[in-house]
Amino acid sequence: MFSTSLAQTAYAASATPVRTDRGTEYAAFQHVTARLNRARSPDTPMTDRAQALHENRKLWTILASDLADSENGLPQGLRAQLFYLAEFSLLQSRKALNDREALAALVDINTAVMRGLGGQEVSE
Repeated sequence: MFSTSLAQTAYAASATPVRTDRGTEYAAFQHVTARLNRARSPDTPMTDRAQALHENRKLWTILASDLADSENGLPQGLRAQLFYLAEFSLLQSRKALNDREALAALVDINTAVMRGLGGQEVSE
């Protein structure tokens, strides 16, 4: 009986979904963008806004580092565009510490990246 239970446990569906690299990136952007959206509320404490902005900066810094890597498989033009968005997001994150309205641009950029990662057409 015990071995049957072990076998069922071993072959049971995992509670943790298996994610592709794109899926992992999408989930990271989704998490950070949700935090930024919550930080837009007028009653959000400054500490929460600062934490959301810190997470956004961290995400874009990691992305920029990956884009700069010569082993990155994305086309050069796309890498350059994403690197530009990383630079803009880092600058905008600093601005958003003092200007809650600046959060909207960060949410828009992250949402556009999520659409791209999800395979949706990104409208201009």
